[in-house]
Amino acid sequence: MLVGTVMRKIKSRTWKKQRYFKLQEDCMTIWYKSKKAGNAHSTFSVSDVEAVREGHQSEVLLSIADEFPADRCFTLVFRGRRGNLDLVAESAEEARSWIQGMRKLIENLENMGEREKLDQWIGDWFKKADKNNDGRMNFKEVRDLLKMMNVDMNEHHAHRLFTMADKSQSGTLEDDEFVLFYKMLTQREDVLRVFQDYSSDGQKLSQTDLEDFLREEQLEGDDVQQHAKQLIERYEPSDTAKLLNAMTFDGFLMYLGSAEGSIFNPRRRGVFQDMSQPLCHYFISSSHNTYLMEDQLRGQSSMEGYIRALNRGCRCVEVDCWDGANGEPIVYHGHTFTSKILFKDVVNALGNYAFKVSEYPVILSIENHCSVEQQRVMARHLTHILGDKLLKSALGGKAPIRLPSPEVRRTVFFSVSRGFPNSFMSRIPLTKLAVMGESLVYGLISSQKTTKCITTTRLQFVSFDNIYWFMASSRSYRHYPLFFPPQKSKQRLSKELSDCVVYCKSVHFNSFKHSHLTTNHINRWSEFVLHNSRHLTRVYPSGFRTDSSNFNPQEMWNVGCQIVALNFQTAGEGMDLNDGLFRQNGSCGYILKPDFMTQAEKKFDPEMAQQRDGYQPLVLTIQVISGQQLPKVNIKEGSIVDPLVRVEIHGVPMDQAKERTRFNPVWYDTLRFNIHTPELAMVRFVVEDYDKTSKNDFIGQYTLPFSCIQQGYRHIHLLSKDGTSIPPSSLFVHIRITELE
Repeated sequence: MLVGTVMRKIKSRTWKKQRYFKLQEDCMTIWYKSKKAGNAHSTFSVSDVEAVREGHQSEVLLSIADEFPADRCFTLVFRGRRGNLDLVAESAEEARSWIQGMRKLIENLENMGEREKLDQWIGDWFKKADKNNDGRMNFKEVRDLLKMMNVDMNEHHAHRLFTMADKSQSGTLEDDEFVLFYKMLTQREDVLRVFQDYSSDGQKLSQTDLEDFLREEQLEGDDVQQHAKQLIERYEPSDTAKLLNAMTFDGFLMYLGSAEGSIFNPRRRGVFQDMSQPLCHYFISSSHNTYLMEDQLRGQSSMEGYIRALNRGCRCVEVDCWDGANGEPIVYHGHTFTSKILFKDVVNALGNYAFKVSEYPVILSIENHCSVEQQRVMARHLTHILGDKLLKSALGGKAPIRLPSPEVRRTVFFSVSRGFPNSFMSRIPLTKLAVMGESLVYGLISSQKTTKCITTTRLQFVSFDNIYWFMASSRSYRHYPLFFPPQKSKQRLSKELSDCVVYCKSVHFNSFKHSHLTTNHINRWSEFVLHNSRHLTRVYPSGFRTDSSNFNPQEMWNVGCQIVALNFQTAGEGMDLNDGLFRQNGSCGYILKPDFMTQAEKKFDPEMAQQRDGYQPLVLTIQVISGQQLPKVNIKEGSIVDPLVRVEIHGVPMDQAKERTRFNPVWYDTLRFNIHTPELAMVRFVVEDYDKTSKNDFIGQYTLPFSCIQQGYRHIHLLSKDGTSIPPSSLFVHIRITELE
């Protein structure tokens, strides 16, 4: 890789260009150029690469599979929305060298400590600004670079530190000198203040000092003495301090910037929940129109959608199947201009990626529009490609009485729509029953009260044996729960495809009475919570969302809906909440619902949370202290970010709240929230660049369950709009959780 390699960059079956690729000396940057483009070249950072896939694992490489063997092909998958890079090496050996080399470089990056990540980040900026590649920068160049890095400074103070960092006294800073200068300029006074509050001599934390800090501030009561020893051993860079069982300021800063010092409780990162309960007792990470990379009118359909969703822990994917040419079923958003992919390629992607991130079951939800002949082809592909992973008979060899648990690992559950047609209604009489925000969830028409009329169109309802499907819509007017009895389908389901369905056989659905749900109390959400303790409910975005936007999933979780399907390709609040909820429990895609949502006698009503058994509201107090290395979002020369932090609580209606700080990189602002149902509450931190004349620009966000918060002094490592990390950007906060008096 350091010597360089000529490879083909593939964009399509007809676009195949030779490029010269070379790993730079820093082992962090890939440089490449066209053999015909003169001096024109490009670079990308290894940190931009999320994964390396071997062989024909993209539509592009599959299209040239007859020309280039799989052992010469590989794909570099970039973070965020950047397109993948498909490459073909001249030999299998060269391909293997690059595949193994890139994976090792990515692994090294992931294993970096916070200090190394910061050094790397500063070094990357230095290289970007060093236009002539001489490895030196004068004060004017450094000043311009700091503005690019979003560092506001006093020029006189900065010049004094520049002189101190110029160890060679050359009037310029080299790479390492610039790192030293930046660290002096951005000294963490906020952390130093905390350090000195607990240091007996103002120079270091003795083990006793550190124990006091862990006990009094971090509220860690379990074997604090042993934990303090471990932290010193793990994060203290000075061997001398280690011998004294002490922690210097540098070690303290490294600890607070680590995963142990983050806001997310590390004990909740692994699988810690009971996974032996029926599927209906879990929230399940679910995707809508999984094949789409963009909008649902003209967007690209791709296997990449399935791969990315599964790699984010998604456990329920959707496939819209239609008759294709040459007897092969295709997948696309029917009656639109979205592109088409082969059904068998989707199943191959599922077979390859379903269990790489999580071993817990995947639900394959198929919307079937195929003829009986092509349904048989679908069944063959499912059986041949998935093999033993596809569940084709009831567990234990007995007729299914209840839903299985997630412990049925490495298994694909198959559900198929038997063609219930869409319900197209223009005017529907209904009673206003209950409204939760802007989302249409479900409902029944009551004949006991005065009815009202509202104009609606294209609202869909489909039902299965254990799964009920609803469309969640978002319109300018408020929504009312509705009920549509499905019409009988004229479409036939082939025996071969039907045999693949075990726990989700299609039945005719009449009303919630068949699910032991009484209509006379439907205005009480507790009835729907009870329904969802026994059956799976899938909620998905309305067809009106042609831009593939998402609704707020929290409203659906509040009433126990398990399969809340979102457009994974669309960034924003909906996906932030979804990622945040499923970040816990090993990111396995299954989160156990609170017991008041699974036990019939609890009768939980999210709109009357104070009436539940064991009700004990809490107070969340957040002191937002400062922000570090916040990315610059305004491209105007000389502009500096004026950041503000907005903290949002998403949960039951009583808990919905938002508070914000002033705009300033150092705040020390305190925000307080009353939390009435902490088991369902999500906390979202959003950082924006304040603009008094227009909408604030998004800088970063981080979302997590309230139950996963660590108290004390914590860093919040910010994520981009796409949910990818943007190191070393972070917030520094102090957290307290107390009982509401």
